[in-house]
Amino acid sequence: MIKRVFTIITLTLLLLFSSPVYSLDTSSIALEKYTKKISNKFTRTYCNTTKFGISSEGALAFAIGETNKEFKNNKLNKLIDYPLLKNSIANDLENSCQIYDFDISSLENLEFN
Repeated sequence: MIKRVFTIITLTLLLLFSSPVYSLDTSSIALEKYTKKISNKFTRTYCNTTKFGISSEGALAFAIGETNKEFKNNKLNKLIDYPLLKNSIANDLENSCQIYDFDISSLENLEFN
């Protein structure tokens, strides 16, 4: 009898105070849109900075800093394919700013933690 009462109380407490856990539901389309958004932000910032007459090293540092600051707290950051992101940035720079000699390896600091 005491065992049954204890079991019922324990199960009731477990059911009342348990919180559901949901898996991270992320589609590849959402991740692609997020990657494109980061790429567009970096490209706009870099292009605008170089048009103001700032050197390419200064524009790179500023664009990386601004992009990191804007996107550092997103839950999708740990799912980003960084080589794909860097290639997307290089392509956007070629298409938008006509910068054809951009070194992809200079984007090593563009990582969100």
